[in-house]
Amino acid sequence: MQLARFLNTVFKKDGFILIDADAKSYIIGTPKKNNPIKLKILNKKLYYKLLFHPDLYFGEAYTDGDILIENGSISDFLDLALMNFGRNELNFFSYLINRLRGSYRYLTNFNFIKKSKMNVSHHYDISDSLYDLFLDPKRQYSCGYFKNENDTLEVAQNNKIQHIIKKLNIKQNQKVLDIGCGWGSLAIDIAKSIDCNVTGITLSKNQFNYCIQRAKELNLDNKVTFKLIDYRELNEKFDRIVSVGMFEHVGRKFYKKFFKQLDNLLKIDGISLVHTIGSVNPPRDPHPWITKYIFPGGYTPSLSEVTTPIEKAGLIVADIEVLKLHYSHTLRHWKENCIKNREKIIQMFDEKFFRMWEFYLAGCEMAFKWGDQVVYQFQLTKNYTSTPVTRDYIYQ
Repeated sequence: MQLARFLNTVFKKDGFILIDADAKSYIIGTPKKNNPIKLKILNKKLYYKLLFHPDLYFGEAYTDGDILIENGSISDFLDLALMNFGRNELNFFSYLINRLRGSYRYLTNFNFIKKSKMNVSHHYDISDSLYDLFLDPKRQYSCGYFKNENDTLEVAQNNKIQHIIKKLNIKQNQKVLDIGCGWGSLAIDIAKSIDCNVTGITLSKNQFNYCIQRAKELNLDNKVTFKLIDYRELNEKFDRIVSVGMFEHVGRKFYKKFFKQLDNLLKIDGISLVHTIGSVNPPRDPHPWITKYIFPGGYTPSLSEVTTPIEKAGLIVADIEVLKLHYSHTLRHWKENCIKNREKIIQMFDEKFFRMWEFYLAGCEMAFKWGDQVVYQFQLTKNYTSTPVTRDYIYQ
């Protein structure tokens, strides 16, 4: 079996038992003697699909139930697999197909305002009830900040909010903009912490309606304003601008436009913070399964792809922080919450949806644990005096 021979060239640490559609077993790597992980392929058509383009077809096969895991979970298998793959391309064929698909996508994908709204709706407007099952009480759908690996999800998300607020160094009566405000927690916490005026913008109708209702419930609608609008449609000045988990949806063609608009919206002595998933590798094409099923139009940039448009926009990089492993811990919590609520999710959708969502969360968890994914926090200004000369103000 060609697939088994190939996998044995990849798995240098630990291993598993591969069982084909005819129930024939193959030893891959050096699996543990007691209860080794077993991966069953139930469809013969997958043999060459998995050999030539596993980045797409493995996720599809697991979602469809054509791949089963025994003596472990999909998370256990992906942990094992990505430990061996690391930050590398899986094989030449997969690399070539990803390049071809990625080049076509780059040439044909334009995240104009209408398309951006459609992409956001695809993921964020499916069901608020789903997000309540696995996110923290504030519905923070971005990387937490784990001061300790054993922090709860709620603690880590509150840590993240406070860390960002300190980095923004907000003063009383200043105007703050939150681009891609999600369910409004960051904007609301800023308004609660500091006597200032906050505007949150989103393209998700579900999130917008939730934000409006939440602000009213907390009697903060006089301090926090939410708008259903694209960042490119704004035309006013702000003292502080923050964007958390939104830049991944901007699209490579629009990086220059994004940072130029940031420059237009930011006052001369203002501070901006952009929190985004990124890659420590050189630029590469987006993951085909994630693009097709989870985040259409999404892309996580390399550091080099972000700094050039920042420079061209005339902004100054005042600080860069790289959050390593924090998102892996965050995703682990989300995944475990989903598994706890498996039956509820199946009732809301179906078994196939649950498997898709489980694969999404587990796969991303391992990409941040073993792969090239990290989180970057860019602090941007227009001059050298907008922020203190040391980082002490962030940690006091």
